[in-house]
Amino acid sequence: MTTIGALSGSGFLGAHAWARAARIHSSDGYASVPGGKIYWRRFGTGGKTPLLTLHGGPGAAHNYLLSMQALADERPVIFFDQLGCGKADAPEDERIYTIQRAVDEVDAVREALGLRRVVLYGHSWGTLQAIEYLCQGRGAGVERLILGGAFASIPQVVAGMQRLIDSMPNGFAERLHALEQAGKTGAPEYAALVQQLYDRFLMRVPPTPDAAASFEALGKSIAYRVLNGPNEFTIVGKIKDWDRRKDLKRITQKTLLTTGEFDEVTMDCHTTLRDGLGGEARLAVLSGCAHMTMVEKPDRYNMLLRTFLAEP
Repeated sequence: MTTIGALSGSGFLGAHAWARAARIHSSDGYASVPGGKIYWRRFGTGGKTPLLTLHGGPGAAHNYLLSMQALADERPVIFFDQLGCGKADAPEDERIYTIQRAVDEVDAVREALGLRRVVLYGHSWGTLQAIEYLCQGRGAGVERLILGGAFASIPQVVAGMQRLIDSMPNGFAERLHALEQAGKTGAPEYAALVQQLYDRFLMRVPPTPDAAASFEALGKSIAYRVLNGPNEFTIVGKIKDWDRRKDLKRITQKTLLTTGEFDEVTMDCHTTLRDGLGGEARLAVLSGCAHMTMVEKPDRYNMLLRTFLAEP
């Protein structure tokens, strides 16, 4: 995920208003994790296994996932801002921002909130966290897995994104790469070209207030710059070589994979996961959507998750 145009706003008020209208209990607070404190929000108090969500970025705030709070009528749904974004601490020491520290954060959040059993949800960068977490054998109590806009290899993601760039008409790829080679990635022309990619492959609807809050947080996030790079289609940060394709059999939880028809994370990344995971896995494709499926078609998205969670 990354910035779409000049976005601003906050989804906090809307989320709490929804919870009040639905008479869903909500609470929030801070928890200590390696490197600082994160901000968490919990909706619902039902007896079913809590849903713990890992947002994308790296560096986006949790807000764009808040449409999933509709699931809190049956179970607790927990969101949190990972270190370096949103209302969490954002240490300036770049050495803090590593894949391993982010994975350690998941255990710290579970311990702080008493989440012995969870359904683990990850979107985009959050899928990297979830997969790495489980491949390290740290999945005790993780009953099921839901991954959206998912991948097991950054090199595979980058190759797919390059194919999307090459598919753009009117010499788009040549113009984009010429500006990159000339060191003009800060130029308005380059920003306009990247915006075309976002409009087609990131999110194909106007941003909701919750999505806008996440994009605003991302634009300020040190974690995005250090771990990812300057934009979605230029992954040159610390995660650029991450690849767990050979280790997917270690993940045995029943898994739902979701993607959009036009997702910036291309279909081969999702089928690699579907075919490589050690447990039962299925893939759902939302027509007309890009990467931000839960923002683009929230009701359809929630129904997919609700159906999966209700299965024996």
